[in-house]
Amino acid sequence: MTITQHKIGSGFGAHSTADDVLTGIDLSGRYVLITGGYSGLGLAATSALIRAGAHVIVPARRPAAATEALRGIPRTEVWELDLADLGSIRTFSDKFLETGTSLDIVLANAGVMAHPYELIGPGWEAHLAINHLGHYALINCLRPALSQGARVVSVASSGHFLSDIRWDDPHFRRGYDHWVAYGQSKTANALFAVHLDTFDGVRAFAVHPGSILTPLQRRIPREQQLAQGWITPEGRPADGFKTPEQGAATAVWAATSPLLDAYGGAYCQDCDIADPAVTDDMLIGGVKPWATDPGSAARLWTLSAELTDLDTFTT
Repeated sequence: MTITQHKIGSGFGAHSTADDVLTGIDLSGRYVLITGGYSGLGLAATSALIRAGAHVIVPARRPAAATEALRGIPRTEVWELDLADLGSIRTFSDKFLETGTSLDIVLANAGVMAHPYELIGPGWEAHLAINHLGHYALINCLRPALSQGARVVSVASSGHFLSDIRWDDPHFRRGYDHWVAYGQSKTANALFAVHLDTFDGVRAFAVHPGSILTPLQRRIPREQQLAQGWITPEGRPADGFKTPEQGAATAVWAATSPLLDAYGGAYCQDCDIADPAVTDDMLIGGVKPWATDPGSAARLWTLSAELTDLDTFTT
């Protein structure tokens, strides 16, 4: 298969919605797992995939809140899962594997942003632990449930512009900046897809959903959001921001588009494969070379395997 990092002419764009990209696609009988599938982009993706006929499993750290958010949406299941806890990931996966259900799509969507400094579990920085290592462990534990040709979509971000992997200090033992930590985790999300796609039987992609105001920004003070141009003085999203339905479109497109059958490991944006970044402007986007480097992707996979003591794809 060909790995490319240039637009392929999908016919969709920045204003397309998740429903738009699913036009003509029947997901009846397909099983989808979406972490964080009850809030923000995840909820928009869940709703659209359900309308296309899918059955959606939503792992959630707060199952009661997830159940309430999904009330009235058919063919959804809420299962308890904490991505910051390897024990929770193993328990969830073991119970899920017992059902014998095959997963056709996994959207690794849940995450944190601007998290205060915190070391999780055996001493992992919180952004890296929740955004990357938790999903790495989950996919490895669920490997027996992945159907042949299953698609795994890792929700990254233009935040990857802010940092490559800090190979000498990934857990910020020597100083902390929450934006750099977030950026490192988003680079990890992209590199995870690059290496996962090298294994037989799975197709993986990373996506930048665009700029959207969701609960992900809950730790960012209103004054800072205003200063950064995210919101207007009236509190509305600034020009250029997407709706949740538009923000969910690229992940849903990557999960379902037949145009991507011959591609894999790519970083996607605006419902197409992204071009390489030519500026440092995150609003323009594209992808930085450190987020698609196969050598770095393999190195991160090895590091992740060592940290989690999990690697079901190469062993």
